[in-house]
Amino acid sequence: MSAEAASAQLLYIVTAIIGLGVVSQVLADRFQVPSVLFLISAGVLFGPVGLGLLDPSAFGDALSSIVGLSVAIIVFEGAFHLKVSKLREAPSAQIRLITVGALISLLGTATVVRYALRQPWDLSLLIGSLLVATGPTVISPILSVVAVRDRVGAALETEGIANDVSAAILAVVMFEVLVLTGSNGFDFGEFLASFVRRLGTGVLVGLVVAGILWYVLHRLNLSRGNAPQNSRLLILVGALTAYAAADFVAKEAGIAAVATAGILLGNANLPYEEKIEEFKGDITLVVLSFVFITLAAQLKPTYLFDLGIGGIVVVLAVMFVIRPLVIFVSASGGRFTRGEKTFMSLVGPRGIIPASVATLFAIRIRNEADVIPNAETAAAVLIGTVFLVIVVTVVFEGGFARHIAEYLNVIPMRVLIIGGGKVGRSLAARLEDRGENVVIIENDETILQTAREEGYTVHEGDGTDTEVLRAAGADNAKIVVAATGDDDVNLLVAQLAESKFDVETIIARANNPDNVDAFEDLGVRTISSSLATAWAIDNVIERPALSNWMTELGRSGDVQEIEVTEPSMVGKTIEELDSELPNGVLIALVGRDGETQVPSEDFTLQNGDHVTFLGRKSAVRSAISLCHPR
Repeated sequence: MSAEAASAQLLYIVTAIIGLGVVSQVLADRFQVPSVLFLISAGVLFGPVGLGLLDPSAFGDALSSIVGLSVAIIVFEGAFHLKVSKLREAPSAQIRLITVGALISLLGTATVVRYALRQPWDLSLLIGSLLVATGPTVISPILSVVAVRDRVGAALETEGIANDVSAAILAVVMFEVLVLTGSNGFDFGEFLASFVRRLGTGVLVGLVVAGILWYVLHRLNLSRGNAPQNSRLLILVGALTAYAAADFVAKEAGIAAVATAGILLGNANLPYEEKIEEFKGDITLVVLSFVFITLAAQLKPTYLFDLGIGGIVVVLAVMFVIRPLVIFVSASGGRFTRGEKTFMSLVGPRGIIPASVATLFAIRIRNEADVIPNAETAAAVLIGTVFLVIVVTVVFEGGFARHIAEYLNVIPMRVLIIGGGKVGRSLAARLEDRGENVVIIENDETILQTAREEGYTVHEGDGTDTEVLRAAGADNAKIVVAATGDDDVNLLVAQLAESKFDVETIIARANNPDNVDAFEDLGVRTISSSLATAWAIDNVIERPALSNWMTELGRSGDVQEIEVTEPSMVGKTIEELDSELPNGVLIALVGRDGETQVPSEDFTLQNGDHVTFLGRKSAVRSAISLCHPR
């Protein structure tokens, strides 16, 4: 092929890859599924395995360097989003998820690969290290369509961001083991020295690059008009420079360098940080397209068929043994319910980092064929196993995430509580115990810290600020409770919730009983602290048994109200419905057309009636599931 023809072919391939990447991203946004699925499908369809229109081998020896730089941008992107402040605020369960959980995932996956696929330990550990990562690019689309509790979403997102970086570094370590084992037998001393040299080089280069970029962005005048654009370009060049410089000094040190630079710059409070993140996202889309199509192009049907039953065993073990073990060990003793743990254990799709780093190392393994025994076989097993796990987990865990959440009943209604004092936290405890998604808004640092230590989801800020309310999720809130000790604040919060966000239910706490009428004249449902205390004392005096039982609401006893919308309930009498309910629950009240009554046995239910169940906590929940399935 002439140089001119080769140049034209490369131009065609690059244009097609970028075009397919953009189309894949649009389709992913349209159908709310991870873009990984469309990118890999495009690579298989148009690559050598499919129509044969795209053949990345046309890049020749430059392919390794191009994929390496692409991986550098992807790792830098993940590291840039790893905020140390968020990790400090994270509950212990999230910290265990990215430490103990990552270790369980690494060793568990490596063990299954070792015995199910009969591969050597060095290659098994390399595959295990790659499959530690889930990643925000596959988790975020799932959380955008499955409105789980904030603490569940935060745990999955933290795991995805942190483990993206740790998996990339672990993979470098295991690749080094693979090369040393293949060259002259594994020597731990040689490995340790080699690893320290590479890691030290990467960290040092990353520190230097991050320091230079910080100084330039903070101290030098980049011109007012083009400062955001110049900042974005400098960050991109810095990431590529860190990777290339470290890799030049010590092979495979580049990933550690970009990870170090990304973490430092992401936590350095850079100017124009939002613009930088937007730009990096667009660049990452382009390089993702290249990496995934390259991965798909290297995949041959024989890679999957040769895995045989062992490949299926690996996928099933990763999904149904290792992942649940990771979640239940990491989330033990926390505020996660059993349903939430089960949901998290069934939703852990793999994506960007496993695919991109596997592509890079498969190329490197082939290039080290004179050192690594059976290099072609090792590369085939690496690509085939990683590809199989990615596709199956993305399709099934990503595609069925909402159905899993609905079946496990972990999609709650969102409740905002403004004020994290004792009243706000006590209310949050009861609501969370019933399975609702509660977010507390608080601006007092001491109260904020106390609420976080008790395991609540807390958003820092002034509840009377519209943007703070929006950031905390007021757009999707069904209930807003203004529970501060300041009536003026509570009234303003209630008015904002109604006028700006059209919240279904708004409740305000009135600390001064003289303000109750003024609140209610404005249409705000109000609870007077003084009157509520008086009613509670009166109940203790006049109705002690009822008072004791009411105190247990949300613990052993419960009262719940549902609206009759299920066709099977409409037209039934109370007697008929009562015969279907579990023991320990009764129908206390029925509301219709604004009037509430204690129903007789022959009272017939209509669509839109409000039925109140009273009884044991478990029995009440069973009754709701029977009469009002989600």
